[in-house]
Amino acid sequence: MTPRRAPTIYEVAAHAGVSIKTVSRVLNGEPNVRPKVQERVKRAVSELGYRPKASARGLAGGRSFTLVTFLDEALTLDHWKIDRSNPYVERLQFGGMMACQEAGYHLLFELLNAEAENAEAILSSTLSALNPDGVILTPPISDNQKILEILVRMGTPFARLSATETDVACLSITMDERAGAYEATMHLVGLGHKRIGFIAGTPGLASSRARQGGYIDAMQASGLPVDEATMLQSDYTYEGGKASGRALLSLAKPPTAIFAANDEMALGVIHVASELGVDVPRDLSVVGFDDFPASRYSQPTLTTVRQPVGDMAAEAAQRLIAHAAAKTTEELNEAIAISHAFVVRNSTAHPKES
Repeated sequence: MTPRRAPTIYEVAAHAGVSIKTVSRVLNGEPNVRPKVQERVKRAVSELGYRPKASARGLAGGRSFTLVTFLDEALTLDHWKIDRSNPYVERLQFGGMMACQEAGYHLLFELLNAEAENAEAILSSTLSALNPDGVILTPPISDNQKILEILVRMGTPFARLSATETDVACLSITMDERAGAYEATMHLVGLGHKRIGFIAGTPGLASSRARQGGYIDAMQASGLPVDEATMLQSDYTYEGGKASGRALLSLAKPPTAIFAANDEMALGVIHVASELGVDVPRDLSVVGFDDFPASRYSQPTLTTVRQPVGDMAAEAAQRLIAHAAAKTTEELNEAIAISHAFVVRNSTAHPKES
């Protein structure tokens, strides 16, 4: 059977009753095309099954219609090696890809070891080969000053997700993780808990510092002691949560509540509590951070802070695409905060003594 020939832009223009230039302007998202004309062109594209070639669009409009997201190599491979999904990356991919698809863009994902000696060569080679209209940096790459400087030097617009403040002109998309942690801790305080343990995330990450800071802020604001014995350092893993949970519950005077800096560690705490015969939430309240899918299906379901990863990725993609469409030489320099939500489920309750 002879394969069906792909329709051309000329056929789309004829089908819609417009010029080729008008079709191109609609496909490239350019302004000053009447809504009814846009609708006719889009209907013709859909009915004919037309798919513009990215290379041709790039030559015509100076754009590649591609964004690249860089993921930390070590963190990504760690999940892969133990055959465990990474909900952060899954939400990032979905949010970013939906925004790109809507704008006729492609979203590519690349691994990067920002600490490697050849990091600059790899980054430069990747950007030269792909020529993206913008780059999205995820933690901890988004806080790597060397990477930021390389992107500035290459003139590549970029967005940083969940990063700390910087003097480098760029787009920053964040949620207030410190405020989220503060709210989570105050929820436990409001239930009557006074001895609240905290399990911190991976050392060196901005999110770890922010979430621990929010916990300390809430404890101090409530007049409760910040006890080093009940504030443990871990690594954002389920196994780390189990180990830290066991250590906290083995204290002579264990906490009545534990706030873990992410859901994986919180679920580890719930697991080890069950092993030790500690009922959640009757004997121990547990709070997490992220609101990843597993938190909704655990027993009990997990009270947690919902981190809007998908919304942050979508916002980054939309801003980078708009910047490319504007064909401006001005730097993309803006800080945008996406709101979080606190989700109360069944893992928290009043302490028994109250």
